[in-house]
Amino acid sequence: MYKRIRSLREDKDLTQTQLADYLNITQATYSRYESGNLDVPSLVLIKLSNYYNVSIDYILGQTDNPKRT
Repeated sequence: MYKRIRSLREDKDLTQTQLADYLNITQATYSRYESGNLDVPSLVLIKLSNYYNVSIDYILGQTDNPKRT
């Protein structure tokens, strides 16, 4: 999951700070999500899913298909 959220962010050419601002968290917290040092809360997963227009299963690595069903 952690590699996937980093990949999604980099594909959009976003910085950690920009995404942290969108999520209303600090850049340090977001960095800890990407590094796997902190579990991503459900509400953040939902926001990321909506932002990137991908399924939560895709973010979690349960599927390689990013489309929502």
